[in-house]
This record gives sequence, C-alpha cells and structure tokens, in this order.
Amino acid sequence: MIKLSETGAYLVHGTEVIEEGNEELLKSRLGDKYLSKEQAEKNTIAYGILKEHNTSGSMDKLQIKFDKLISHDITFVGIIQTARASGLEKFPIPYVLTNCHNSLCAVGGTINEDDHMFGLTCAKKYGGVYVPPHQAVIHQFAREMLSGGGKMILGSDSHTRYGALGTMAMGEGGPELVKQLLSQTYDINRPEVIGIYMTGEPAKGVGPQDVALAIIGEVFDKGYVKNKVMEFIGPGVSSLSPDFRIGIDVMTTETTCLSSIWRTDEQIKEFYEIHGRAEEYKELNPGDVTYYDGMVYVDLSKIKPMIAMPFHPSNTYTIDEVNANLEDILRDVEKKALVSLDGQVDFKLTNKIKNGKLYVDQGIIAGCAGGGFENICAAADILEGKSIGSDEFTLSVYPASMPVYMELIKNGAAASIMGAGGVMKTAFCGPCFGAGDTPSNNAFSIRHSTRNFPNREGSKLQNGQISSVALMDARSIAATAANKGYLTSAMDLDTEYKERKYHFDSSIYANRVFDSKGVANPDTEIQFGPNIKDWPEMVALTDHLLLKVVSEIHDPVTTTDELIPSGETSSYRSNPLGLAEFALSRKDPEYVGKAKDIQRAEKIREEGRCPREHSESFEKVWVSVKKAFPDMDLNRNTIGIGSTIYAVKPGDGSAREQAASCQKVLGGWANIAQEYATKRYRSNLINWGMLPFIYEEETLPFKKDDYLFIPNIAEAVKNKATEIPVYVVAEEMKPFTLKLGEMTDDERDIILKGCLINYNRV
Repeated sequence: MIKLSETGAYLVHGTEVIEEGNEELLKSRLGDKYLSKEQAEKNTIAYGILKEHNTSGSMDKLQIKFDKLISHDITFVGIIQTARASGLEKFPIPYVLTNCHNSLCAVGGTINEDDHMFGLTCAKKYGGVYVPPHQAVIHQFAREMLSGGGKMILGSDSHTRYGALGTMAMGEGGPELVKQLLSQTYDINRPEVIGIYMTGEPAKGVGPQDVALAIIGEVFDKGYVKNKVMEFIGPGVSSLSPDFRIGIDVMTTETTCLSSIWRTDEQIKEFYEIHGRAEEYKELNPGDVTYYDGMVYVDLSKIKPMIAMPFHPSNTYTIDEVNANLEDILRDVEKKALVSLDGQVDFKLTNKIKNGKLYVDQGIIAGCAGGGFENICAAADILEGKSIGSDEFTLSVYPASMPVYMELIKNGAAASIMGAGGVMKTAFCGPCFGAGDTPSNNAFSIRHSTRNFPNREGSKLQNGQISSVALMDARSIAATAANKGYLTSAMDLDTEYKERKYHFDSSIYANRVFDSKGVANPDTEIQFGPNIKDWPEMVALTDHLLLKVVSEIHDPVTTTDELIPSGETSSYRSNPLGLAEFALSRKDPEYVGKAKDIQRAEKIREEGRCPREHSESFEKVWVSVKKAFPDMDLNRNTIGIGSTIYAVKPGDGSAREQAASCQKVLGGWANIAQEYATKRYRSNLINWGMLPFIYEEETLPFKKDDYLFIPNIAEAVKNKATEIPVYVVAEEMKPFTLKLGEMTDDERDIILKGCLINYNRV
C-alpha cells in the first residue's frame, strides 16, 4: 500500500523510479542525457517555484517573498496589531482576512464580532480583502479565489496547503506574516524534497482521507518528511479528481512536512476554468530526470478505508482491522490515553462495543478537509433513502464554502443528507478545534476533519470531561451513519455514486466579500472592541538569565493545543494577557501560577528595585549564584529573571503563535526540548524573543522548580555560539550544556531585541 525508500531516488520521464545506488541503470536509460544528482535535484517542481520567489541569490539560504497572504479571525487581529506596532501603512501584497474560526458570536458576548469588525475596517484602511463569517473556511476560499500555478501563499493556519492546484503554500505563526507585511522575507535553508510517487487508482468507496491517513501512518513516526516538501508525482495523480487531490493535500500538514506541491494536468486546468480563473493555471511537471531526497510509493489501488484512532492522525488502521480486532485495538488506545491524558480522567472505549460492533456517538464531515463538494456528494449518495436512526448517533455536515453549499442545494445532495436525519450547517472550522459539535462526556466521534488530538473536540480534562475523535473519510462516515452508528467501511455498501458536476457561482462572493482591490483608505478608523488589547512591552535579552523550570512534560509529542488550548480560548486570542491565563491549562494547570510568581521578580527588576525582595526562596537561589559567580550583581540590571518549560518534542499541530507568545507575556525566556516537532513552532519562539534550546539526552540534569543560571547568554547569541553553558542552581552549581541550533542573523537580532515587535519598532 505505502512503501518508503531508504535512499534518494531519480524519477525518469515522470514514470520510472530508479533509487540512488543504481546509477549504472540510470546511465543505461539516459545515455548522453544523464544528469548528476546535483543537476537533477534542480528539476523538482518545488525547486523551480522556490527559485522564482527567492531574493537571496543563494538557493541554499532562501529568503522568500510570497505572492499572497491569508489569515482567519483568531490570528489576524494579533498579526495586524504586531504590524501596526512596527509601522504598517499598507498591505504590500494581497492579504485576505477570513472569518471561519470565531464565527459563533454567542461565545463571549460581542467579543468575536468585535474581532470581525476590526478585520473589516483594517481591510479598508490597509487595502485588503474581508470574507464575512459563514461564507467560506479559510482554505476553501484560498483554493477558489487565491491559488495560482507556480504561486506561493503564506497563511497563519497550519493547514495552508494548496499544492494540488500548483500553489506552494505554507502555514506559519503570525510573526512570519508580519514580516511579509513589512516587506521582509521568510528565511529558511533550502528544504529537501520527497517524491510521493502514485500509481493505480482508488477503489470504489475509498476517499482522499483514506489515502492521506495511510501516508501519515507510514511517515509521521519516522520523521520521513519532517520540514521537507512533499512533491506528488507519478501516473496515479491523474486518476484523482482535483477535489480528491485537495483532500489528500490538506492533510500533508499532519506529516510535519514544510509544504507540498503536485504536478498539474488538464483536470486542474478545468478546476481553474470552473472558478472563472483560467489564467491562473500553469502546467507543472518535474524534469525528464529529477532527483528526490526520498521516495514514498503509493499504490492507490491497494488503499482501503482507514481510521485514525485517538489521539493522533498517525494512529492508523484499516476499518476492517478495527472491526476484526475491536477489543485489542480499543484497549491499546485506552493504554495510550494514560500517557496522553496523564491519568486525569477514566477514559474508556471498550464500553462502545455493542453486539460485538463498535458503536459511534457522532459523525462530522467538515472544514478544509471534509467539506469539499465531492466528499459531501458521495456521503449524500450513500445516505439517499436511508435513516441515521433516532438513538444517540448524530450527523452534522459543514460545506467548506457557501458556493459549495449552494450547489449541494441545487443538485439535491443536501436534501438527501437532511432526509436521512443529518444536519447541514454553514462553513465553519469549529468542529476541527473544539468550538462546534462538542460531544458529550465519554462520547466517541468520527470526523472527516484534520486532527484528533486530546481535547481537540472540546472536552476539558480540568473539569473531568473527556470525549475522543477518530478521523475517517466522509464516505465511511456516511456508511456508518447509514448503519445507524455502527462503524462501517464504505466499501461494505454497494453504492451508486452519481459523480455530480460542480458549478461555481461567483456572485455569492461578489455580493458579500469586501475587496479593496489593493487600494488602501488611510482615513478609515479601525474599530476596536474592549477585548482587543495591544501587546505588552517586552524587554531585550539581558546579559545573563536566571530561569525557573515551571513545567516539565515527558509526553512523546506535545501539541500546540496542549500549550494553549483551542476552542473555548478562541474569544481571547485578541487579548494577549487574557489568553495567557489559559496557557498549558490542559497539560499543567500549575503552570500559569508558577510562571506569574517568578515573573514578579522580573517586574521588580524592571522597576529598578532589587529582585531579592521577591521571596526568601529566591534569596537562597541568588546566594548560590553569587557564591559561584561573585561578579554578578542583581542591582546592575543585567540579569533577566523568568521561566522556561521542558517538553520532549513540543509544537506539533497548529501554527498558532500564541503557543509561544502566551509563555512570553508570562515571563518566559526559553523552551528546552529534545527536538521541536515543527519548524513553525520553533520560529514562533524566536519571533517572540524566546531561546529555542535543545537538550538531546533523555535523562535531564534538572527538574521542575529548579532554577537554571545562564551566564553571558546575550554575548553567546551575538557570537553565534551553538553550545551554551548552563548551571542548575544548587548549593554546588551543576553545569551542563544546551544547544541553540542554527539561526539566521535576523533571528539572533530578534532574540537580542526581545521580540519581532522590538526588532521592527519605528
């Protein structure tokens, strides 16, 4: 089904793969057209697009300028506020502000709608585009209205992926968009490119989520594509419709890759024509001889309906496997939950077995992954003339945009779903991050959405509540619904799929979307609500640091949802200090109190008083530091005091910058990790002036509540040191070493100045 190469590989004429080490075979195939590895690696689609957007003059050290930007309503306020503090006068490139995360304005009174009005007035003032709530989820609007062959788009959402349409797109934390708004660059080393070589075609009943989960299950744990570009190639690509490709593409985020790109063909050309943007199509193919740094072989014909059990998209099985081994697999999930949930609640799945089958409480088809036209039409075909029953099981369907919804109404698909007992809802990302269709306690939900992390569906461990999510394709969700909640593979039903044709109605957006056409109106007054707050002042990196370890997390992976919860916190994303109160609340409820306690010592320092006034325990710590370093003087204001956290592998999941900024506003100066799960989380730390330390050993030299003293840290950052001497503060100071890893000169300057705002302040 899925196979990974152990070496790099050459693609010859788009149809034959020759793995590295077989150069003689390659030479025999090519003769005088043979290319070296160094020449052939320049023939990837990704290389060509990156080269066109690189401004550095070096393809090893890229400085990228994007064509367009896009954000949603729990990120654009913070981004624009940061850019305004740095001197923003006009959006220099098209910037689209969508409203699909905080659409339910019942949460938090007027707070959410205040954010929307902030967005609308900023689109007018700075020359942007504003998409009102319920019109489209962020990524569907981008596919329909922004994508373009050979273009690059940067979005402040991790699932910014439009590679199936020939657009290389990346999801990053807000500060990276701020840099683009200030005409700065996105700086990375040239990423490796992994070929995703597709053959065959999917069996009837198999959908894009099945293919995506099969790939994720093979590559995630191995880190095979981490921070690399996935390039989809091979004859199997043309067996997939654009909607099918899009459904696979959006899930590449869950592999931890940097971005994705696909070869394009007549079907993609037709997609652009349907959407009235034929001029945006560009044929993209790898060169006749192309080298890839690795190869994932995908035989589409062998993929079966899949399920990703809680609590990660890589926890994959075929649905047939689950049904055949119910008790064993469910007990295994329960064991994993002891780690993921820290034993805080009594999590059970085996009690979902009824009459020897797995009974599901809820089905959801939604968002940028599930809400596409073909997915919902296929679900409608399965449900036509059937009933989901009148027991616990419920089904909700969220089309990804109003144009998609309109077409589903016109062609009768919506009627088939509603007739079966399903509920049709408007374009909204809520079910994907815990703000819509939150299940009851101990409920089990199956969803065609992007993630199934702990608490992602909206339950709250701190209140003793837990439910869980498994990811599936819309087709098998509909089959399960047709079977009244008993887990069912779509391949088990003999369904006639109508393969309805899509017609895009552009007037829906023309009637509601505000588009400045790039013309700014500086006289527009920005509308602020009382919850929209400026970022607090942040000080520059001091000469030395004294940090308290206020949280210690040993889970194999820590998600951004665990660093700053989604769902109920969304209304506070425009209020840095208000949001920070929720930091690590689901993972370490003591974190905020401990961070604020040591932050008080730093505030005393900033006021010009001696931090030794903080407490007797702090006084003892300082006595130990002073004994080992007699020249240190707290009164000289050169020693920053604050907090740090340790996590094995933090930052999987969302691009949200608040996972880092909430730590910063609570006095965080650093993270310590064995490795960082994603490039975007590490970038968020840097952009908020936090040191991204690495400690690769499993046995730690420190523990929670220990103090760490880091002398001469500012000098080390200036001098590009990669190894940093650190001391665990005790009666006898215990030395160890942290690593900083590679950083650009600008990134070092950002850390030295305290954050990106300070770096850009005018």
